[in-house]
Amino acid sequence: MRSERFSLPCLEIPAVLYGEPADRVWLYIHGKLGCKEEAEPFAELARARGAQVLAMDLPRHGARQNSAQDFVPWDAVPEAAALLSYARERWERVSLRAVSLGAWFSLLACGDGGLDRALLVSPVLDMAALIETMMGWAGVTAAQLEAVGEIPTDFGETLSWRYLQYAWAHPVTQWEVPTAILYGGRDHLTSQETVTAFSRRFGCRLTVLEEGEHWLHTPEELAALRRWEVKALS
Repeated sequence: MRSERFSLPCLEIPAVLYGEPADRVWLYIHGKLGCKEEAEPFAELARARGAQVLAMDLPRHGARQNSAQDFVPWDAVPEAAALLSYARERWERVSLRAVSLGAWFSLLACGDGGLDRALLVSPVLDMAALIETMMGWAGVTAAQLEAVGEIPTDFGETLSWRYLQYAWAHPVTQWEVPTAILYGGRDHLTSQETVTAFSRRFGCRLTVLEEGEHWLHTPEELAALRRWEVKALS
């Protein structure tokens, strides 16, 4: 499959474009520990249906391990918005394929429209609720977090007062894009109540993979993901 690696001129960020020239493109936004190259399997499916796929590395990921920007919403959301603006200038139809935390960044960056449709996999939909859940796991109160700013946890995440404030100030209140969601029934980051409520509020098509976890990685999960993508693209 044809691929072109380059730096987005608007951002000077490493990117890759998969597929032959077309009038349609999917933006692929990865999650934590991901990279732009993970878009390739999806690009194979999109290419067969006459679309290209454009992916970039978010801060501190892929080719940007030492970037000045960090993997936080105040850095990543403007980048996702700039990627959408770049794509809208060059393709007639722009769609979104995003995963996990990349989905939340995208919901904030693209909520005002400009997308043909969206496919979200294991999306984080309510970051404030997720942070509050992690605070409960760690036995940390909001007052304690505010007092010190950041608190490391035993489960590998660092709780941040600034991040919590951002999440409180930026709930997803607008999303008018036709959207399909694939959700693992054992997802420990986003509750089924949250994803169901979000889907009803914004008219999303929700598919629940009952035995799936947040990170879809087993052969069975990946096969289910591919079947879902094929159906959604068709």
